Amino acid sequence: MSNSVLTSQKWSGHFFNGDWVAAKQSQDVIEPATGEAMSQVGMATADDIYLACQQASKAQKEWLSVPPRDKSAMFHKAAQFLQENFDDLALYIARETGGIVPKGMHEVKEAIVILQLAANMTLEPNGLTLPSTPERQSYAKRQPLGVVGVISPFNFPLILSIRSIAPALATGNAVVTKPDPQTPVTGGFILAMALEAAGFPKGLLQVLPGGVEAGEALCAAPEVQMVAFTGSTAAGRKVGEACGRNLKKVSLELGGKSSLIVLEDADLDVAASNIAWGAYFHQGQICMASGRILVQQSVAEALTAKIVEKAKHLPVGNPATSEVAIGPIINPRQLERVHAIVQDTVAAGAKLEAGGTHEGPFYQPTVLSGVKPGMRSFDEEIFGPVVNIVTFDKDEDAIELANNTEYGLAGAVISNNLSRAQAIGAQLHVGLLHINDQTVNDECINPFGGCGASGNGSAVCGPADWDLYTHWQWMTVKASATPYPF
Repeated sequence: MSNSVLTSQKWSGHFFNGDWVAAKQSQDVIEPATGEAMSQVGMATADDIYLACQQASKAQKEWLSVPPRDKSAMFHKAAQFLQENFDDLALYIARETGGIVPKGMHEVKEAIVILQLAANMTLEPNGLTLPSTPERQSYAKRQPLGVVGVISPFNFPLILSIRSIAPALATGNAVVTKPDPQTPVTGGFILAMALEAAGFPKGLLQVLPGGVEAGEALCAAPEVQMVAFTGSTAAGRKVGEACGRNLKKVSLELGGKSSLIVLEDADLDVAASNIAWGAYFHQGQICMASGRILVQQSVAEALTAKIVEKAKHLPVGNPATSEVAIGPIINPRQLERVHAIVQDTVAAGAKLEAGGTHEGPFYQPTVLSGVKPGMRSFDEEIFGPVVNIVTFDKDEDAIELANNTEYGLAGAVISNNLSRAQAIGAQLHVGLLHINDQTVNDECINPFGGCGASGNGSAVCGPADWDLYTHWQWMTVKASATPYPF
């Protein structure tokens, strides 16, 4: 990467007010696969966040005066920047997140499309003419909120940042974003570089990685009218409480414990492929991961054998240096948690069919059978490469098991009987439903959101974006004022 656009940057500060500035405190960014420091990142204080929000508010007022076609052109230039640096960015994402290179490529591809969609948003109608009396005109117009705060996680940092940042900007807002300090470059600085190269106004995007203190400040800053948060349910509850206390709009995209239901008439080879992808892709560190595999009892043994075969042959290693399917767990703390859940579940009576061990940060693809409600692998979101096989007899049992969770993100059903699969799917309490597919599905043009502990019922992307990042203003116009009866 000697000629990479990334090598000319030093990440030990912030992208503040359109400039790369030093930070008072910093920490190493660790490459998960090697345990070595890739870079340093500045850690924002509460005061840093407050100042950034003030500057963003000033830039937002200037942004409103930029003609829509000029805004559109800037988004297209930012997309072009990502395209021109595609390979270097994809590899950096793989290294910083511990994902395989195709996963990094997917993030860059989606980010390009999201920027192109944002370019289109600037040219879309943003209001309605409403029925009224003959002497009065009545309009409803979507107005930007002002400053939007974005807090994004480590697992898909570029996509999960840009999916909020780009439409928020396109609808007329400024953005202050706090990417996860484990993935600050891919979660924030890459986009800052793209917008800088595209000529966006200084201060319109502020990128300040930080910890809890920074997140709390983002939820408290008076200039911030909305916070878009993606992360764990535990952290989301705190963000929701803080935003509610400060009367801010909030979008919460949280965790999940998604069930993939396999009926007895399914093609078991195809089902096994779906299960492996849904449970093992990016080491299971995906909110939509197929956390429970609900299998009809009559085919459970045969399907389990096929999954075990896949688990034993999926290559594990450093995705930046070799072709592998499974990379490292993001950090030692999470690795320990994954292993503890597996061990506790086996101790509670489940059978370890494959995996259950790790070498360094690399956890082997794991298969647990005989998993039941009350076991940790059934109840908890694992965020690791673990297939949990739960058996059922009747369709009603599968529905009850799938809905036996506080989460409500994704659900899926695989069957050759389409009407039967759809009848089951219609009874699942989820925001994302897939028939004859696994649960890890997302496109930047679909409304993405969950219910229950998976979110607050909001959705991001696609048709949801105009509603999310704007508020309605009703306006009436008369040629002249007229008297009232009083």
